[in-house]
Amino acid sequence: MYYFNTNFICKSKVVLSIPEHEVIFQPEGKRLKVKDGQTIFEAALSGGVDLVSICGGAGSCGKCKIIIEKGASVNSITQEERKLLTKNDLNQGMRLACQTKIYGNIIVKVPEHSRTGKQRLQIEGIDTPIKLEPSVNKFYIELNKPTLKDPKADVDRIKLELYAKFKLIDLNINFDLMTNFSKILRDSDWKITIVIWNDEIIAIEPADTTNRIFGYAVDIGTTKLAGYLIDLNTGKVLAAGSLMNPQIPFGEDIISRMNYEDKDKLQAAVIEGLNKILEELKEKTGIKSKEIYEMTAVGNTAMHHLFFRINTKFLGYAPYPPVVRESIVINSNKIGINIHPNGKIYFLPLIAGYVGADNVAVILATEIYKNDKICLTLDIGTNTEVALGNKEKILSCSCASGPAFEGAQIKFGMRAASGAIERVKIDPKSLSLTYKTIDNESPKGICGSAMVDLLAEMLKSGIIDVTGKFNKKIEDPKIRAVDQILELVIVPEKENGTDEDIIFSQTDVRQIILAKAAMRSGIEILLKNYGLKIEDVDKLFIAGAFGNFIDKENARIIGMYPEIDLKKVTYVGNAAGTGARMCLVSKNAKKIVEEISKKVIYVELGADKDFQNTFLNANFLPYSDLEKQPEISKLLKECGNFPERPPHIFK
Repeated sequence: MYYFNTNFICKSKVVLSIPEHEVIFQPEGKRLKVKDGQTIFEAALSGGVDLVSICGGAGSCGKCKIIIEKGASVNSITQEERKLLTKNDLNQGMRLACQTKIYGNIIVKVPEHSRTGKQRLQIEGIDTPIKLEPSVNKFYIELNKPTLKDPKADVDRIKLELYAKFKLIDLNINFDLMTNFSKILRDSDWKITIVIWNDEIIAIEPADTTNRIFGYAVDIGTTKLAGYLIDLNTGKVLAAGSLMNPQIPFGEDIISRMNYEDKDKLQAAVIEGLNKILEELKEKTGIKSKEIYEMTAVGNTAMHHLFFRINTKFLGYAPYPPVVRESIVINSNKIGINIHPNGKIYFLPLIAGYVGADNVAVILATEIYKNDKICLTLDIGTNTEVALGNKEKILSCSCASGPAFEGAQIKFGMRAASGAIERVKIDPKSLSLTYKTIDNESPKGICGSAMVDLLAEMLKSGIIDVTGKFNKKIEDPKIRAVDQILELVIVPEKENGTDEDIIFSQTDVRQIILAKAAMRSGIEILLKNYGLKIEDVDKLFIAGAFGNFIDKENARIIGMYPEIDLKKVTYVGNAAGTGARMCLVSKNAKKIVEEISKKVIYVELGADKDFQNTFLNANFLPYSDLEKQPEISKLLKECGNFPERPPHIFK
């Protein structure tokens, strides 16, 4: 465990006089002053305008579409825009905000499909019981006043009384308390409450406040932040909240953020987000910052490093070593979290590579570390972490599943927000299509759970084959070719909340297959290295916000995971958040995660000699070896979509 003292360094900069222009963002009518040459994306970022960006302004995702309604003082269309914008987009006057530089006053319209909207965020998780034993405790004492015959130092007087009454020994005292120590004692007439974190005195409070001890547990996800305010006297969650990770505008995926030059901005963004959640939780409960004495945190390796502003350069290169693996403890006032200034931030330990503290927390919450039977965990996200094993041995890996299920590289892909299509059904005979949207609003795009449904339904109805290719023989008005690429119309323009048909194309199918293939490959490699078959697995835990909403049968049909009895599949929600809460209320949980971090064997997929062939096999639906998947083979035969010639198996 490392105890860090982080110092912040301010650098003076020379500010040059640069012309300013006014940008008005519609439909909000938000007015902003921006520097000459800034991009519209940068202006939206600084002004808090709701504008989707997956690549963080790198000009590679094509999601930040805007229309300039008035003013022509911008640069010409760039090559990146010509690649990413369709003819229809260009005819409507659309530009990419990250590629459009401002040289005069303009009015910008942000279309509905370029907004994130109201997000559906998963913060609930499995409720794993654990004995209440927090690191923070309070002790009320009444001291004798010093006299000429008893002139002991104030600190010695406190330590002696704590030993006499509670048998506490070997206590340290936070130096920051010294400046106002004697005044608090005397103003409170020597009747005080001592706040201790492990063996360190971190606060002294007048009177008896032993009934007011609170903590804050957080899950720092790539996409979302989740926070839980907990009563450390009872272990109960008093309030919970979440929001989209404020780092997203700097880059949707981990690599984009690691490559973003200004790491101070990334750190400040996530701290601001965690403080925003905390403020909302304090408002709900009436709890004050000075009553919150510890924060426990989890996140993947990149989120961990960015939170502490640790250099991520070499994490991005093979063999992807983290700077530090062990847990980190730091005073809250050194990093800007609005709990008690001497409160502690405990960030759970990592494992290796991109397998971070969140995976340690999932292993803790699902208790596979003490299970006699073999268990498999799948924490689905931009990076999907997989763990396989039991109390004897656990293997773990990270799969670069990418942000496809969150909308990246998918033409009408979007996150799980109001208006996102979340469920799709296709009648195998008539090919009639039905769908359901989040909050029952007009459809704006397709979120991850519907993408899983689409692949499974298109496979069962024969629209695509086991390779993911569209069946060119099918004649249906919903299936058409645009620029020689086949696509399925999900919602016609007249029925949706966008300006065009919502479609799912051959290109989109390919992107989802690649994402699911990454997950499946991780599972197959771990099974192989463990010497197991899927039949040996007693329980499959699916964690993560996206994982909690997918149809587990459809996920199996497309081969996201091997053919396992669906009765063995359990959704555990935000299990990483559960693990963070467990560590907040239990010193023993902290000891367990330290052991998990050391015990888990990390498997680097890229270094495995079978990975390439495994990945190629996983690019079939559900997987190349259909003989080992009898239930799905039977289903494909029943719907007439079983291949005459089985897929080639790469060995």
